Amino acid sequence: MGLVFFDAALLDGLVAQARTAPRRRAHHALHADLGAPAHRLLVAMEPDSYVRPHCHLDPAKAETLIVLRGGVGVLIFDADGAVAATQVLRAGGAILGYDVPPGVWHSIVALESGTVFAEAKAGPYAPLREAEWGGWSPAEGEPAAAACLAAMVRRFTLG
Repeated sequence: MGLVFFDAALLDGLVAQARTAPRRRAHHALHADLGAPAHRLLVAMEPDSYVRPHCHLDPAKAETLIVLRGGVGVLIFDADGAVAATQVLRAGGAILGYDVPPGVWHSIVALESGTVFAEAKAGPYAPLREAEWGGWSPAEGEPAAAACLAAMVRRFTLG
């Protein structure tokens, strides 16, 4: 992989992909392969994309996210699935990113169409294990996922 500039054309193309993707998000990897020691991604995400609550149990897998366009709602959960904290991240805003340590239950929702963020965490890639998914939340694709997403979004739209 060569030098990559994060220009409007790259972000626009990623947003276009997300808008037509079944999961309503698209990734642009900045790392060479899944075995890379650091995973760096640009991610476009639409408001109807469900990110199941999860945590990273590997002590090396902190997750860093910086919003480049749009806005993201961050939800932090306790071990029983109750929302413990929320935060809005906005491109160019007072708070535009986070670094969530391993073991913290979290999820995000896109707050507007065309949201793009940069994400980084330690590699190599390993799929989340069953213990890292919030067992109190529906899996992606399950019928209850839409209601769970709607409840998470309401945390940021109620007045």
